[in-house]
Amino acid sequence: MFASPWIAAVFAIFAWWFFTGVILLVVRRADRALQGAHQAAVVVSVPLLALGVAGLVMSTHTLTVANIYISFTSALLIWGWIELAFLTGVITGPETRPCPAGLSGYARFKRAWHTLSYHEMLLLTGLVAVTIASMGSENLFGLWAYVVLLVARISAKLNLFFGVPRINTEFIPTPLTHLKSYFRQGNVTPTFGIGVTFLSVATGCFAERLIVAQTPPEVVGFALLTALSALATLEHWLMVIPLPDAKLWRWMLPTLPTNSKTGGSNEL
Repeated sequence: MFASPWIAAVFAIFAWWFFTGVILLVVRRADRALQGAHQAAVVVSVPLLALGVAGLVMSTHTLTVANIYISFTSALLIWGWIELAFLTGVITGPETRPCPAGLSGYARFKRAWHTLSYHEMLLLTGLVAVTIASMGSENLFGLWAYVVLLVARISAKLNLFFGVPRINTEFIPTPLTHLKSYFRQGNVTPTFGIGVTFLSVATGCFAERLIVAQTPPEVVGFALLTALSALATLEHWLMVIPLPDAKLWRWMLPTLPTNSKTGGSNEL
């Protein structure tokens, strides 16, 4: 049953929704808790990071259906911990002030980079670690999953910076409220076209490999990657198309004492 491409695709979609929801829930509860809760959440979740690393190392050497699922889930655990560290404000960047009014061009880009630089370097460190763990192995699907997530996240951040019609600030946690001043709501730019085209092509390539796959592990692996890259593509289109995607997680989150602006993609 688990060798079915449809089961694998459903698993990828559920894992994307579940991991996103858990991270948002932890961050939202930390926002409502006492000072130090954000740091505590990151420290307490370190075993999940270790589990992801261990799972990736143990599952890369043999290409089996079980190892494909393990490596894919392990990559999500590693990615999820890094995102939690960012969303809690523990690992972001040296700049924590809002963008000054009137700042534009390279000066605005440089300041925006300093709001995220530590997080971006941690993401690249994660890529290096996942690459080393997968080097010379038969099972590279965990590595490819991490690469898809990394490319999609970089593209999303660039689009939020340069401008998109719809921006969701509902799920931005308290430590990152200054990031809103770096977002630009407006017409799409060439950055959107480049990002969505790249992700669409990646989805098509993974789908083509899925169609011609000869073994159950390859079928499962490429089904997982096709679903994940398709979700990343959809998240980009939600920066343009007015759909209430925030409802996927809003029902499971505790409310904050202050109102938030809603609408748009959940990319941060």
